[in-house]
Amino acid sequence: MKITTHTGNVEMTVQTLLKILDHSSDEIFVLDGEKRILYVNQVCEKHYGLKPTDVIGKFNVELFEKGYWKPSIVPEVYRRKEPCYMRQVTNIGAELMTSAVPILNDKKEIELVVITSTQVQTIKMMRAKEEKDESKSTHESESEARIVTNSGKIKGILEFCKKVAPTDSNILILGESGTGKSVLAEYIHKISNRNKGPFLAINCAAIPEELLESELFGYSKGAFTGASTLGKQGLIEAANGGTIFLDEIGEMPLTVQAKLLQVIQEKQFIPVGSNKIKKVDIRVMAATNKNLAVMVKDKEFREDLFYRLNVIDIYLPPLSERKEDIIPLIYNFLNKFNQKYNENKVISQECLNVLLHYSWPGNIRQLENLMERLVIVSDSIIQLSDLPDIIHDNVGQVTQLALPTSLDKALDETKRIFVRRSYQTHKSSRKVANDLGISQTKASSLIRKYCSDLVSG
Repeated sequence: MKITTHTGNVEMTVQTLLKILDHSSDEIFVLDGEKRILYVNQVCEKHYGLKPTDVIGKFNVELFEKGYWKPSIVPEVYRRKEPCYMRQVTNIGAELMTSAVPILNDKKEIELVVITSTQVQTIKMMRAKEEKDESKSTHESESEARIVTNSGKIKGILEFCKKVAPTDSNILILGESGTGKSVLAEYIHKISNRNKGPFLAINCAAIPEELLESELFGYSKGAFTGASTLGKQGLIEAANGGTIFLDEIGEMPLTVQAKLLQVIQEKQFIPVGSNKIKKVDIRVMAATNKNLAVMVKDKEFREDLFYRLNVIDIYLPPLSERKEDIIPLIYNFLNKFNQKYNENKVISQECLNVLLHYSWPGNIRQLENLMERLVIVSDSIIQLSDLPDIIHDNVGQVTQLALPTSLDKALDETKRIFVRRSYQTHKSSRKVANDLGISQTKASSLIRKYCSDLVSG
């Protein structure tokens, strides 16, 4: 057998391929349209005590009726013609997480079904190892700090963060609500020299103005009516040796801003109702979706604090400007909430296409909340019908606005898509010509017109 790739030819014999499949940790079953078993790897012996030669060629129902496993996933996948998932128990007591994926022909009839099964005990062991690894105190903080992105803009920001993280300079993170400012702040802390110290975050907009000062700086016993008789340590003191992150800093009252300035300049403060000075060693990071420069001009934010905070500023673009991150983030949150709710949901390609073209006014936070909702309310496959109306309406409007304004433009855009897709796959004018059914001269001309950014050299 010969496998061809865009980088060249790789020779692989059937025996080599079968050897690879037999060394898979998962059981692999392949059925034909009549539910006859065409192939199974050697893992089936571990799960059922049967050799592949005992299984191949038989109808699936024959083995099921003999009680080798229960329940059967096969009737469900052949009925629905969609990927199916099920927990099974075998005749020798193995618990399996099984998935069945149908392969359809042009008539939408089942041609093959690929079934893979993983032993639940293996999954449990992997999770136990992950939990054990997470509990270890290591200095590999940078590898633990991970931000999901395929965006060149975000990768550039992360490289910049690696340069500023080892310093103690104050950082101001700017951007719309929901763009991940707090996630970036924690990332910087984890790759900084303070990563063994605490990272404490406080949302200045979420705490009533009259309570914000005592939350940040703490208070002495009896400082005000209702105060604890023991007093209370503030977040700034609790963050000693680490980082404090002040989200929505633009909502901080001017009186509290003055005390924060003292902390930044002198590394000391006085708790509410006390006359005792406390010293701290902290790094301050702040974030806002407001224009602080305008607030300074309008006397709504202290100018001296603004410049103290704005030693290093980082702007996080909205999700609408980093479309290449939408799909990775969807799968990241899908995995997260599948684990949280003990589900194994998958998402349809049609659904992905709609979400890719949505404008995401609420940015990453909105996407995360949506994925949690979809995992909770959908069936095994997240379909278009599971999406809220607001997304359908928004995408419909965007699609209408994006339609070409003339027939010539529509034809040109279609031609561009076909040529680029073919060239990205085949990488030569001769193969593009064969693929599209045109002359090589015509293919070369179209490649020069539509693929100049893809042609190397």
